[in-house]
Amino acid sequence: MRFEIRHMRAFIAVAEELQFRPAAERLHMTQSALTRTIQHLEEAVGAELLSRTTRVVQLTEAGRTFLYECRLALGHIEKASLLAQAAADGKVGYLRIAYMDFAINGKLPMIIEKFLHTHPGIKVELFHFPSSKQKEALLESRIDVGFLIGPFESPSVRQLLVAREELVVLLPAAHPLVDKPSISIRDLANEKFILGSKDSWEAFRAHFFALCHAANFSPLIAQEASTSDGIFGLVAANIGVALYARCAENILRKGLVIRPLAGRHKPLETLVCWRKDIPTPTVDRFAQFLHDNADEFGIAQETRE
Repeated sequence: MRFEIRHMRAFIAVAEELQFRPAAERLHMTQSALTRTIQHLEEAVGAELLSRTTRVVQLTEAGRTFLYECRLALGHIEKASLLAQAAADGKVGYLRIAYMDFAINGKLPMIIEKFLHTHPGIKVELFHFPSSKQKEALLESRIDVGFLIGPFESPSVRQLLVAREELVVLLPAAHPLVDKPSISIRDLANEKFILGSKDSWEAFRAHFFALCHAANFSPLIAQEASTSDGIFGLVAANIGVALYARCAENILRKGLVIRPLAGRHKPLETLVCWRKDIPTPTVDRFAQFLHDNADEFGIAQETRE
């Protein structure tokens, strides 16, 4: 079948007017041209769509069926055009966002909730990746946006500082140190630690070991866990203590006590990153959203390169 949208529009006009002259006027074409268009359409379809005499034009059964489907088809085409325009403007589309534990336990839920409320046409897919895996996925365009532990040095990536968090100490409820209002890293030199596993917590582990080595001790690792829930559970079970970002205060866990880490230490930085060399409308929308709501979410206004 070889016919075009103009053939369908011509047929619909004739089917609705049931006269060629008014239909031709409606389409701004001559009656003879309209007649030829309908003839070409019927030849292409392989069925008589209109029964016509010098006075009467009627739809055949094939014509009634074809009219219904033509209206559906044109509706889909018009919808596709509108959606394409909206997608080009970033109003509809998909956004693949990766996150790590500190982000999901911190500001990310609030950010995503408001973004979805203000941009209902954009579907967000969330992926849990360690920071190192997010960097790889972002550079390979397998995700659009990453919430990860910094730093991230890449000339093709733009980033904003989402959070700068101090560390806290996670203790079992029965631990002797729970009576202290804050705990120094030296207080923990002889403790057994629960630590995130290397495959899932590489970025945090580097921060953790640097902190311990600066205090002149090598930490004794009692057990490793791949998730925050695992770390919290092992600490609550009195297997050891742990260090975590301050967002741990958002988590309620029976048998777990949280105390500030005393002293001046390098804070953990959570960055939101996206590719600047491959701009997309939905990512541009999300980036603008972050800038517009920076004060509400405590996001640094400056863009890090």
